[in-house]
Amino acid sequence: MHIKHKLKSSFNDILALASHSIKHARHYTDDVEFFCEDAGRTNPDNLCRIVETAINSGATTINIPGTVGYTIPAQFGNIIKDLFNQVPNIDKAIISVHCHNDLGMAVANFITAIQAGARQVEGTINGLGERAGNCALEEIIMAIKVRQKMLAVTTNINQQEIYRTSQLVSNLCNAPIPANKAIVGSNVFSHSSEIHQDGILKNRETYEIMTPASIGLRETQLNLTSRSG
Repeated sequence: MHIKHKLKSSFNDILALASHSIKHARHYTDDVEFFCEDAGRTNPDNLCRIVETAINSGATTINIPGTVGYTIPAQFGNIIKDLFNQVPNIDKAIISVHCHNDLGMAVANFITAIQAGARQVEGTINGLGERAGNCALEEIIMAIKVRQKMLAVTTNINQQEIYRTSQLVSNLCNAPIPANKAIVGSNVFSHSSEIHQDGILKNRETYEIMTPASIGLRETQLNLTSRSG
């Protein structure tokens, strides 16, 4: 005779477990971060309820992860907006985000989250991580730097250490950086077509929205190709 027992927790059980875990953690530290795994595919009402419960239980940071990279930017931004509009105690915690890059939208999702009120971002240098990787921190850092007026946020990161750090991580992890990788790829400050080279020689801002020095590089590279004229 085979006996099958299926345990099915109700959402109230999950809320209680989350609350208990956070209160237990507070015995050891005053700074507790609670992750809402796969928030991008979670029922919005349930997400609001568990965030409210987590904050009431003592969580000081609430992380909203795009665990499987499923959401698109407008959708992810709306998730953050809804939390700020519907969770009454949202002001008592820092809202953090953690996005994966399965659809190539991790950085874009981060930007919309920042615009919606998130103030902590979690990513990796060179976008390393599970499957297609995590949000590339160097891209977020420079997006905030270059578009500071629009985003209206700042960081205290020394972006001139970006290139050196990127190279260090690449070497230690044996993970080569693609030439066309944003910010730190070898082609980012390299120009080959005639009109681009002419524009750069006359005024670098014509085709460069940031300088090589801003990430710790010394110079722009002009490549002689069939398109150079």
